[in-house]
Amino acid sequence: MPAQLNRRTVLQLGAGVSVAGVLAACTSDGTVTATPTPTAHGWQPPADPMQFPAGFVWGAATSAFQVEGSTTADGRGPSIWDTFAATPGRIHDGSTGDPAADHYRLWESDLDLIADLGLAAYRFSVAWPRIQPTGSGDVNQAGVDFYRRLVDGLLARGIHPAITLYHWDLPQPLQDAGGWAVRETADRFGEYAAIMFEALRDVDATWLTINEPKTTAYVGYRWGAHAPGISDVDQAAAAIHHQLLGHGRAVEAFRASGAAGEIGIALNLLPVYPTSREADPAAVHTDAVENRMFLDPVLLGRYPSDAIGSEPGQLPADADAFQELVLDGDLEVISAPLDVLAVQYYGVTGVDELGNQVEVYPTSTAVWQQVHPEGLYDLLMDLLIDYPGAPPLVITENGIPDPTSEGTTDDPERLEFLRAHLQQAARAIDDGVRLVGYYAWSLLDNFEWAEGMSQRWGLVHVDFETQERTPKASAEWYSSVVRANAVTRS
Repeated sequence: MPAQLNRRTVLQLGAGVSVAGVLAACTSDGTVTATPTPTAHGWQPPADPMQFPAGFVWGAATSAFQVEGSTTADGRGPSIWDTFAATPGRIHDGSTGDPAADHYRLWESDLDLIADLGLAAYRFSVAWPRIQPTGSGDVNQAGVDFYRRLVDGLLARGIHPAITLYHWDLPQPLQDAGGWAVRETADRFGEYAAIMFEALRDVDATWLTINEPKTTAYVGYRWGAHAPGISDVDQAAAAIHHQLLGHGRAVEAFRASGAAGEIGIALNLLPVYPTSREADPAAVHTDAVENRMFLDPVLLGRYPSDAIGSEPGQLPADADAFQELVLDGDLEVISAPLDVLAVQYYGVTGVDELGNQVEVYPTSTAVWQQVHPEGLYDLLMDLLIDYPGAPPLVITENGIPDPTSEGTTDDPERLEFLRAHLQQAARAIDDGVRLVGYYAWSLLDNFEWAEGMSQRWGLVHVDFETQERTPKASAEWYSSVVRANAVTRS
């Protein structure tokens, strides 16, 4: 098979990456992909502030289960995370999603806080169990009314709504029927999406269908560390396809509804760096599992052929069984054109020759997060080069936890994390990436999934006893970036 270097390889070599440090292995389409080894390219931010384009959208993000609380209020049904959090030993500190940050009751003052920070946009998610308590059938109007009030409150303050339809809180009755491992859940999701599009059809919103289908599939269905707490690699593979099919069903419903706004999907992507030349093949497989398994069907209408199998780095599921799930027409639905692609970036991973993901950069308090700001530039450039037909990009999550669980308003680690990543985002824009917005994660300290309340990711400190909000130093700094539409060197 001839080695046909693509533009991605050429650019990375031109950026100073040595040939010995380039992953060069044939992928399923016969080209050679290249990923730099974890060494600095030598780039330094310029002395003058790095300007973002006019109209660049600045925001912050939350998700329903992490901030709302009020898990039984106004007709809300149980979700898989309610069930998971109520199971002893599942949550690090034994906490649940109630009251979390009590956003369901304090939303008005939280919107005032967003406005005070000068943010132009707010990304939040809709709790599916508030809209359909059982995941299908009748609509709970009280739930719809809450999100109508929230959206109207945003618009009254001149803040753009970015609405995620699914951020992991699957109605428990749907999980009882098989969850994302069964095809019917994709159909139910399409129906739920149509309800929301009709309810808010006049709102010029950015709609995101599924948040991080990879995390749900791998952490929730393969490793069992997140809800629904299943450890079955074939169910994990099925959950990939059915979430993406649900995404496609939602896009269909959006187009049919005539609703205002734009639509996309939120994918968490992970630059993969081999630890040696011997690790190159395993790193290619890991890239397929972590990135191309989601990007290729959504943007190219096909699944990569090298993601599932028994080779180092591959997802060890039954490839034939997975293919049987993909029915005629599914990939056409999944790859329907999008208006925006949401990218969620937290860090990178290294891969050894056995396919193990290993630490090649320092981690944050979240041990899974290897912090490498330049990886964001690598990722954005890879998307530009490998998916030239992709829609405009928006970063919808990027952040770091506080060093301790006690909470503080003096958070230099987060401030410098944001600065370094925004510099790389501006650098990528200068090099041709169509990046149109950035949402910091997270607006508020909140319920951090399996870590409970023991990790604080917020720009704003929350006293969970009193629910008092206090902007951290990073929030004040981020506000200055937003107002200047520029990031400084230091």
